[in-house]
Amino acid sequence: MNILKNYVYTILLLCGILIGGICGIIFGEGASIVKPVGDIFLNLMFVLIVPLVFFSVSSSICNMKQSNMVGKVVGNIALVFLLTSVVAAIVAYVFTLFYNPLGGINQSDVLTGLPEQTIRQLTSAEIFVNTFTVSDFQQLFTKSNLLPLIIFSAFFGLATALSKSKGTVVAELLNAANSIILKMMSIIMMAAPLGLGCYFADTVGKLGGQILNGYLHVFLLYLILTAISFFVLNSVYVFIAGGKKGFIAFWRNMPTPSLMAIATSSSAACIPVNIEASKRMGVPENIAETVIPLGTNIHKDGSVMAGVLKVIFLFTIFGQELTSSSNMFMIIGVALLVGAVMGAIPSGGMTGELLICSVFGFSPQLAGTLMIISTIVDIPATLLNSTGNVVCAVLVTRLTDGKDWVKKQLVAPPDLPEREGIKR
Repeated sequence: MNILKNYVYTILLLCGILIGGICGIIFGEGASIVKPVGDIFLNLMFVLIVPLVFFSVSSSICNMKQSNMVGKVVGNIALVFLLTSVVAAIVAYVFTLFYNPLGGINQSDVLTGLPEQTIRQLTSAEIFVNTFTVSDFQQLFTKSNLLPLIIFSAFFGLATALSKSKGTVVAELLNAANSIILKMMSIIMMAAPLGLGCYFADTVGKLGGQILNGYLHVFLLYLILTAISFFVLNSVYVFIAGGKKGFIAFWRNMPTPSLMAIATSSSAACIPVNIEASKRMGVPENIAETVIPLGTNIHKDGSVMAGVLKVIFLFTIFGQELTSSSNMFMIIGVALLVGAVMGAIPSGGMTGELLICSVFGFSPQLAGTLMIISTIVDIPATLLNSTGNVVCAVLVTRLTDGKDWVKKQLVAPPDLPEREGIKR
């Protein structure tokens, strides 16, 4: 019953998308009659994206600085987060070259259902400049320039914290405004099953059943990537960190965190059980209680892999080159940014989709198409996002305490109290 309660919203969302897809197939272009409903939902989301990014990032950075956390987000933790995310992105990219979810799609048929000039051609230099900067302050607060807005918001939050007593009022304002925006977002998301269902009905009505087949292949490919990342990559990481003892300790303690991630579909909800599981593996308390909450916010390998698939999805539809060196680095780089954005910003899914569209010059309206991918891969992505932070805690322990950490920690594990659902 609890599992059903946790998934009731996701089930409704999937039902809305499924019904919309069926209506699109049955009624064809006639399904466009419900397009205004989908557009209203997307416009409401778009309006909140900019204030959501500004207030959430600014308040988070300000709070971290005030609690002396900013100085700790360096060194081993940053290295482990970066390397594991890069590996996840590369694995996903390589697999899409062998199994492209839209490899057999008829591009001409799909493009006829999309508005003209949906994508604009940009050079690599233009993409780099436009990704990180804007030429005017007023351009900063638009959904087409999310990364410059994130950078500005981070600086604003840091400057507020450094202002100390003079910045107290602003810091309180940021936190209060962030809470209000999140509440507004939660209210609007209640209409997501209807809004996305109508949007998808119009999309399928214009593009036909080919795109439905593409989503199915995306889901199958993501399940393959999930299995490889969860069982193979995690095993390699923990074996490198702790050898055979570390490997055994990891998998002996992973069932509960894994089931928690699947049952709740929330990385944040898994923080307590992940911390306790990490301690039982031999991870020192100070490392576990730093890496896992921090990783929940800025380290999401599952979201990185999904980001690669989203970019590949759009690149294939519009016939863009996938294997050129510039596009390869851009795809991997943007996927890393998407993983960080989705973790750092509440309701970051839509923000990540808009980031992809803005960086590569796609129409923001295509964010709804990518959001459907986020919905169908939500459960396996949460599994990778959540359990990946436990792996990072183990790796950081190895880098911090050296190769003897297994002997010191696992020979005499900490005396932790028994908790319901977790056995020694």
